[in-house]
Amino acid sequence: MPFVDTNILVYARDKGDPRKQARAAEILGALWHNRTGRLSAQVLQEYYVTVTRKLKPGLSRTEARQDIRDLLEWNPRPVSAGILEGAWEIEDRWKLSWWDSLVVASALDSGATILLSEDMQDGLVIHSLQILDPFSEKFDLEQLGTL
Repeated sequence: MPFVDTNILVYARDKGDPRKQARAAEILGALWHNRTGRLSAQVLQEYYVTVTRKLKPGLSRTEARQDIRDLLEWNPRPVSAGILEGAWEIEDRWKLSWWDSLVVASALDSGATILLSEDMQDGLVIHSLQILDPFSEKFDLEQLGTL
């Protein structure tokens, strides 16, 4: 199961980079079609702030809230004591930022085997989770195991 980092959701709404917007929309479409997407409450929070306050042009609060309501179908992982403990271990061992460590811990907690993120090292494997940059030239949708 693929876990989606914030940047994938943001690019799907960002008209500033048509290539990344198309790729993100393609990925999200495949995950919706196959009902295999996973994410966390943290990702939804970051998405809301980014698309309503940082993205130019941004989304209205109403549009962003509807996106989040739709994404609640993916049963976002809430931050739990176990996720915090896992994130600390990841932060210490792999030297990731705190926020990236929390995303990785949430992905592992969700049972994901793939984390789609542009912000982390492409190909890095942490426990049973492989990080893939879906915007790299070598990425293929077949890697998601959904098509």
